[in-house]
Amino acid sequence: MTGPEVLDVANDGIFTLLKVSAPLMLVALGIGLIIAFFQALTQIQEMTLVFVPKIIAIFFALMLSLPFMASMLAGLMERMAGQIAGG
Repeated sequence: MTGPEVLDVANDGIFTLLKVSAPLMLVALGIGLIIAFFQALTQIQEMTLVFVPKIIAIFFALMLSLPFMASMLAGLMERMAGQIAGG
């Protein structure tokens, strides 16, 4: 493989990683902001209050976005296999 081909593979992998991880990261960010706002309003400064709702929300987001993630990763694998087979 030449240098530009390696950069194309790395670029494709990084963008696929961003697309796959974005839904879960956005859910975690949203829940974190909501809980931080709730803590600021009520002055409850409990550190463990953040973890349980965030874990539950990420679990449900993972269940909903798992088909999308699988198709994105399968597409990346098909493109990689095509480049390997094409030489």
